[in-house]
Amino acid sequence: MTVRDLLRVLAGAALAFGCAFAAAHADTLDDIKKAGKVRIAIDLAIPPFGMTDDKMQATGSDVDTARLLAKDLGVELEIVTTTGPTRIPMLLTNKADLVISTLSITPDRAKVIDFSLPYADHPSVVAALKSIHLARMADLDGKRVAVVRGTTQDTDLARDAKGAQLVRYEDDATMALAVASGQIDILATARSLLPAISRKNPARTVEPKITMRTFYLAVGIRKNEPRLKAWVNDWVKANLQNGQLGAIYKKYHGIDIPVDQLLKAGD
Repeated sequence: MTVRDLLRVLAGAALAFGCAFAAAHADTLDDIKKAGKVRIAIDLAIPPFGMTDDKMQATGSDVDTARLLAKDLGVELEIVTTTGPTRIPMLLTNKADLVISTLSITPDRAKVIDFSLPYADHPSVVAALKSIHLARMADLDGKRVAVVRGTTQDTDLARDAKGAQLVRYEDDATMALAVASGQIDILATARSLLPAISRKNPARTVEPKITMRTFYLAVGIRKNEPRLKAWVNDWVKANLQNGQLGAIYKKYHGIDIPVDQLLKAGD
């Protein structure tokens, strides 16, 4: 058996385990109410979505979203600290009841778990100083554009902006310093990172110019949980319409979420 074959077997076994577990434990909503708490997996190392403050307390837009959900559900919130790769496994192995952790909706993930209606968007953008005019990828021809190596932005620019000169950095922090210090005027990154990048040097504020791709963030739910999924969907819709989810997002990201677009995406 090759390594690739072994990986396929392990992936299939994990999926089968998750589905079997969900089928045997198909009323998490009742369990949450009986326990008086909801366990929500959140990555606290992705500011401004999840982070810790100077008192080592959890904060961020995903944290406040989870707190609002727990409050409206009438239970306490237990944050289950996670990382990107462990978000879905924690859900499948019942270490968490829900995931609210920059979890974007993708076809592959939808084979393993269910998603709520989207509660926020997470666009990748080309951003630049206010004085620079950019409207389409062709406008990047001949220009230096910063990007983090190996990201979706790197891949998309290499494909769609062949005339641009890509300046690759190893991480977001290094790229942000390059922008703040005047080494680079144009960058491609997640829109949510722009306020933090601009704060490093307010005289060199960057703003989104071109949307490259939009991901939608949703609450992750185990499959075969129809009552919990229905409750979360109703909750997301109500709090998009009443402005509470938008207020949370703007507090941390400084940007309005497109409520009508999110509601339409969830139809």
